[in-house]
Amino acid sequence: MSGTNQVSEDWALRRAMLLGALCLAVGLAAGWLIRGWESPVAPTVAASAPVQAGSAAPSANAAQQKQQADAQAAPILEQLKAQPENADLLTNIGNIYYDAQLYPTAIDYYTRSLKAKPADASVRTDLGTAYWYLGNADSAIKEFDTALTYAPTNPNTLFNRGLVKWQGKGDAAGASADWKKLLATNPNYEAKDKVEQMLAQVEKHTNIGMKGQ
Repeated sequence: MSGTNQVSEDWALRRAMLLGALCLAVGLAAGWLIRGWESPVAPTVAASAPVQAGSAAPSANAAQQKQQADAQAAPILEQLKAQPENADLLTNIGNIYYDAQLYPTAIDYYTRSLKAKPADASVRTDLGTAYWYLGNADSAIKEFDTALTYAPTNPNTLFNRGLVKWQGKGDAAGASADWKKLLATNPNYEAKDKVEQMLAQVEKHTNIGMKGQ
């Protein structure tokens, strides 16, 4: 069981790093004026960048991705027949579909997993991130908020919530607060340099807004 939890934590960190790379590509390189929710077209710098719900055209290899994900999930689905409420099995299936960018299916399995293990902050963070990739910032933040009630200093949750507040809601102050808390409570966070860069940008944004008032 501990091995499964470690895999879940590793995947959560990898996803947080992906979000950081996306934010740096979209937010830092182009400036804070470029925000995904303002455009119905996904930014070309990241195929999985969040867009307005229902606006993204299916990718050319979507069918192939689904086929590969289905094949990878098949043996776990067989195990699930005997243990339909096994949270770890449900999470592993959700992870497979998440990595295939089949977010609605991932959301379904993560939601089922959380019914059995509601306090799993890592899974709930992945659920929120999947909502974000579908363009649903409000649902993403709701899941991050819930995750933080169970793990108030979880660095990946704070990282992701700050990003969604900034890129999805235009809440620079909220993003800044989350990232400052992340750095204060997790001084050895692996993506610390990225957080510091994003924090500098979001605070610059906040200062510009205050000067314009």
